[in-house]
Amino acid sequence: MKCPVLALYGQKDLQVSSKANLPLLQKALQEGGNTRADVRELPELNHLFQNAFTGTPAEYSAIEETFSPEALKLVVNWVAARVSAD
Repeated sequence: MKCPVLALYGQKDLQVSSKANLPLLQKALQEGGNTRADVRELPELNHLFQNAFTGTPAEYSAIEETFSPEALKLVVNWVAARVSAD
């Protein structure tokens, strides 16, 4: 895959572990020759990209935040940069 890729993992995601998955994705993208990939772990975020205390699914409904403003800004800026570059 050589298209631009933004892959985000929440540090406190207990469903899709950043520790296990992030390095594998980075390696696959690099080995595939993708020079336009941005793979990041976002601190303190859970599977739903909410700022979380524990990251457990039981906590999801107790968190008022729908989606981290920082994560949203990162996605918006990443997309905007790609749109203006092409």
